[in-house]
Formats: sequence, structure tokens, C-alpha cells
Amino acid sequence: MDFEKSCGAVIYRKIYGNLEFLTISHRNDGHWGFPKGHVEKNESEVQTAVREVSEETGLSVSLMDGFRVSVEYLIKKETMKEVVYFLAEVQDQIILIEVNEVVDYRWSDFKQTKELLSYISSKEVLEKAYQFIVETVKNPMK
Repeated sequence: MDFEKSCGAVIYRKIYGNLEFLTISHRNDGHWGFPKGHVEKNESEVQTAVREVSEETGLSVSLMDGFRVSVEYLIKKETMKEVVYFLAEVQDQIILIEVNEVVDYRWSDFKQTKELLSYISSKEVLEKAYQFIVETVKNPMK
């Protein structure tokens, strides 16, 4: 069996006392998810996630300590894929989508983001990220 690995990040911001999450619509199949991409040779998971977020959204992020979620699924009959997600908070930054990979983006609250995400595994990652933020971030809603 073949194996692929990608890394990315759940990105959030605090705005007007609310948490908002960033989702992107991927050009290849139009699904809504989080920025992510393939690990390149000699690159760590963290390096991949930071690079992919920057390439797809133009955002410069620092990943938060303590959050790493791995999802595995079959993408082709003989190919297993692992995607590792980290978590990053951003302040006021301008989104500059990579039009060759991303069709659109949205900032939305937890409930809207969960409804927008295309895959159950992405919804589960969002739930874990939200729980982590609520439990570990000082004043997550301020």
C-alpha cells in the first residue's frame, strides 16, 4: 500500500469577543477544509504546516504548543493518507489565497464552520481544536 502525508492547521481568531475559524474551498474538488499540503523532502510536520498555510492563505503563523491531531483515510484503492493538523491563532492579517489551489475562504464561528466543513474527519478536528482553545487558552472569548 502507498502512503501520503500532509500537514496543515486549524486557524482561528478572536474578533468582537467571538472565536472565528478559517476554512478554505480547495480548487481540486471544491471541498471546504483547512489549509494543508504534502510534506516535502527533509521537512518536519511543523515546517510543512507553516509553509502550506502561508502558501494557501498568505498568513504567517506560529503553531500553538500542545495541539496535534492526526487523521488517516484511504484516498485511492491502494493509498492511505495521513493528515496532521496543528492549531494557530492569528491577529489582523490579510488573506491572500493561492488561486491555483484555493477557490474561496471564509471566517465563521464554530457552528457555521462545522456546518461548512465537507468531511466528518474535518468536523472532528474542529471539535478537538475548539475544546483545546476553551480549555487551555486564557480568555478565549475576549
